[in-house]
Amino acid sequence: MAFAGEVHLLAWVSAAVALLTLLVITILPFLSDYIRKWNGLKPVPGFSPCFPLIGNALQFKPSGRDFFMELIESTETSRHLPLLKIWVGPVPFLLLYHAETIEPMLSTSKHMDKAYPYRFLHPWLGKGLLTSTGEKWRSRRKMITPTFHFTILSDFLEVMNEQSKVLVEKLNKYLDKEAFNCFMDITLCALDIISETAMGRKIHAQNNSTSEYIQAIYKMSDIIHRRQRAPWLWPDFLYSNLREGKEHNKNLHILHSFTDAVIRERAKELEVHGVREDASKKKKRSAFLDMLLNATDDAGNKLSYTDIREEVDTFMFEGHDTTAAAMNWSLYLLGSHPEVQRRVHKELDDVFGESGRYVTMEDLKHLRYLEAVIKEALRIFPSVPFFARTICEDTSIRGFHIPKGVNVLIIPYSLHRDPTCFPEPEEFRPQRFFPENTSGRNPYAYVPFSAGLRNCIGQRFALMEEKVVLATILRHFWIHTSQKREELDLVGELILRPQAGIWIELKNREEFLNKMQCPQSCTKL
Repeated sequence: MAFAGEVHLLAWVSAAVALLTLLVITILPFLSDYIRKWNGLKPVPGFSPCFPLIGNALQFKPSGRDFFMELIESTETSRHLPLLKIWVGPVPFLLLYHAETIEPMLSTSKHMDKAYPYRFLHPWLGKGLLTSTGEKWRSRRKMITPTFHFTILSDFLEVMNEQSKVLVEKLNKYLDKEAFNCFMDITLCALDIISETAMGRKIHAQNNSTSEYIQAIYKMSDIIHRRQRAPWLWPDFLYSNLREGKEHNKNLHILHSFTDAVIRERAKELEVHGVREDASKKKKRSAFLDMLLNATDDAGNKLSYTDIREEVDTFMFEGHDTTAAAMNWSLYLLGSHPEVQRRVHKELDDVFGESGRYVTMEDLKHLRYLEAVIKEALRIFPSVPFFARTICEDTSIRGFHIPKGVNVLIIPYSLHRDPTCFPEPEEFRPQRFFPENTSGRNPYAYVPFSAGLRNCIGQRFALMEEKVVLATILRHFWIHTSQKREELDLVGELILRPQAGIWIELKNREEFLNKMQCPQSCTKL
């Protein structure tokens, strides 16, 4: 019996030693890498106090709004510093908000990997164009770029016009009424546009905002951002057993089921109809999905089913919230600056006259002032307030040695407020983007669509959509807002949005413009 007990004890000791060895093998590389980065980054200015492993995580407030404002305030008070260091738990980030420090990161092919927090997008988006790296990214980018050719984009103009018309019909109920929050109305219009152009599927979001799929998109975005800034939610084995992890998986199932059904349906149609003609022999409208189903790489290989789903989900995720935010901020700034809005209306009258026709590609070329308005709105309120990359090899930034594996957080919101590039940066001045005023400006001083090799592939699509929707709204209404900047309650999450919404009033365009042209003796507005 004693012998059996000794054997049993020996087995337990062996198991404990094996477990301890496994833990050491697992933890030692992590600790070694952590210590290397901790020591390497000591000379870099940063937030304090900063504790080992915990970092600065306990210093920041948990809400997205508070966290964002703390970052922005820190960069403003440290404008004289070339960069700042922050530790989110055991993960280091460098905050970059000067064109001179951002250019070396974005202008090279050396540091193209997305930062660690992007891994939380993988369950939804896989490793598509947004999240992939290396050769997969290069091959995918090369394969997909032709789908954003000018002539192909022109095919999507009809969708943008049709959905803009639906939006105007919805907005008519607010004419000459009290101020209302337009943020979701604009967002649902953008969602309808991207759904039909990306998937070829009408989801009627503007008239059915409570659909399960639409709700899942917004819930998933919120869930992902909360996880990104909470290191204790990063381990997958822990997260999947928490209530929020289960909510994540529930919404993920809804999103993937919808996309799967659309891809199967579209693939079957292509197989049956080939050139995609209906019974009347009228050529049907193509979508990005159709091009993905037919796309091949240099070796003639087609995308797999998973590859296609990754890109469709990526288009849906990236292609509506960002453009919707840009349009909302443009409306807010126009409503706050009547002299700028009056000039936009004059340009619209010069291009369209009294016609009620749809916007054409030729019209878009002539809406130069409206384009400058959109670009200035994206300067003040960039749709993506920050984005991150990983340093892929030891490098130097403004004299500081930065070890491989450190993340950089590029903050367009702060970058776009650098007074050396944009004097009086809080002032809304569309003329900053006239050709004569952009000449000589560092191209990395303004990056609403990122820059360099990994710039946004859909930026021409986005700008085109924003011009069509805004032109359509402004051809029908005069926009007014009395909402002050400090009342917006900015929230910097996956997109920059106003927690308090965008509150505007709509006036009859012709009547209002006529009143504005009245002499002093006319009734005051």
